[in-house]
Parts: sequence; structure tokens; C-alpha cells
Amino acid sequence: MTARLAAAFAVGLCCGITWGSFASAAERPTASEGSAASLAVFGTSGSESCRRSIDSLPLNRIAPEHQDVFEHFRRSTTIHRRLPTETIHCDRDLLDFLLTKPEALVDIWRVLGISRVALDPVARGQWQLSDGYGTVGVVRLLHHERSDAGSLLIFHGRGGYSGSLSPKDLSGSCLLVLRHRHAVDAAARPAQQIEMEAFLDVDGLGLEIVTRTLQPLIVRSAAANLHEISLFVSQFAAAADRNPTGIARLAGRMSKTSPLDRQTLVSVACSRSTQAQASARQPTDLHEELAARWMPVDSLDSMRR
Repeated sequence: MTARLAAAFAVGLCCGITWGSFASAAERPTASEGSAASLAVFGTSGSESCRRSIDSLPLNRIAPEHQDVFEHFRRSTTIHRRLPTETIHCDRDLLDFLLTKPEALVDIWRVLGISRVALDPVARGQWQLSDGYGTVGVVRLLHHERSDAGSLLIFHGRGGYSGSLSPKDLSGSCLLVLRHRHAVDAAARPAQQIEMEAFLDVDGLGLEIVTRTLQPLIVRSAAANLHEISLFVSQFAAAADRNPTGIARLAGRMSKTSPLDRQTLVSVACSRSTQAQASARQPTDLHEELAARWMPVDSLDSMRR
């Protein structure tokens, strides 16, 4: 099982079904039957904490037609995980836009050639997902609220996997809770602290199989993908500050994103950029700058020649 395929399967079926699998050339952790202590760095979980987490959500502010989803995960959650907090160096409006319009982020990856993921809007707040490695699903944004303290988004995904990583087709559903709040880093730059909590219910698999085999894979891959996505968004925001013209050109190639959303992306991404900042130094090639970490070395070498 290669690291890339492992990440595609685990993240596609579980937490990352919402953002899709980030098909990174960066090294991925591999599955292992580690102890609970070895998994601790990738987040925390537990049945009682799962119920408390569900009950702590603002259920009274969530649409009545979605209440059965939360009741389902209160009764039946195979794996619950609260991942380590990540810090993303960007403005709140940019992060909010990318979370509510994840197809735009996936379209950026498509333009850069660093992901196979397809995330196609099928209705308002609903997307059809394919990760390119056998995972497909439908994702819905159930709830989104903003306050002075930050933002809360709750996604629900239903999907399945069919491929060489499993002797039988797998299916399952997940509930993904994302919270982010404003922070300031050591250099006084705007930043957002993001917390992700995932509830996964796998259909028709014994608890022992999930615990011994899938849980290490899912937990490690989800944590790794959240970290990589956070790095990418931070890098994208920094590039927009230095090279707003390049960001606008990149947006012009995002054919899977509506013209209005492309315009909004450029506006929120480049809101802090000034002409003085943009001309302060000659920026590197934007494609190379954004894709280098996730692009295979031979492809990067070809681009540099």
C-alpha cells in the first residue's frame, strides 16, 4: 500500500471526504498497529467524548431536517477523532471562502497539477466528490455560522471506496466539524487557528477490524492532510500578498469555478496586497512557488528547464 493511495482511501472515506484527498508528493505516514500512545499526537478520541462533542454543538440553531444526522452519529460512530489544532496564516475572509467554496481550492490544485480530486457542485452547499483513486461520495454543508469569536462549519459526507486496497467495496458516512478563530503569529501577521473534529461510521465492518487496521491509517492520514492543506493555504495567501497579478492570472485558468467565485477569490486573497508590496521584489514563478512542495521531483525539474 503506497502512502499516496493510503491517504486517498483514508481521507476520502473519512474526514477528508469534505475537502478531498490532497494527493501530495510530500511523504505520508503509513498505517501501522501502533499503541494508543503513538496515535495521541494525531488527536484524541473516545465514545464518551464523542457523545459530549455531539451534544455541545448548537443543535437548536441547525435546520430541523438535519437533526437526524446528529442523532445517527450520537448512536453509531465507529471512529471519533479530534485532530491537533493547525494555524493557517491568512485572513479570515479567505479561509471562510475556501471552506464554503471548497471546489475553488480543488480547482487551484487542478490548475497546478498536484491533485486528482474532482469536487463538483450539484446544489447549493452540496458537492459530488471523486478522489481519483476509487473513493466517491456526496458532501453537504449542513451548517455555517460566523461570530466575533470565529466561524463554525459542519459538513456531512456519504461515500464509498472500491479498489485494490480492500477485498470488498467499503461504504460509510462522516460528520466533519470545523472551527476557526483569529490569531496573531509571532510576526504580527493575521492567522487563523483551525480545529477539525471527525465522526466516522463505517458500514458492515467489525469494530476490531476498524480499530486494528483502519483507525491508525485514518487518523494519521487525516492529520497529515489537514497539515498539508493548512500549509498550502498559508503559502497561497503569502503569494497573493506578494504577487496579486499572478493570483489573478491563476484564477483566470480556474475553469471549474464560476466567474463570480473567481472574482471573489482574487478579492479576498489579495485584500492586503499593495502596489509597494507587489513590486518590492521580483516574485518567483507563481506556479513553481505554489506547487513545488507537492509536485514530483521530475515534474519540477522539467518545469525549471
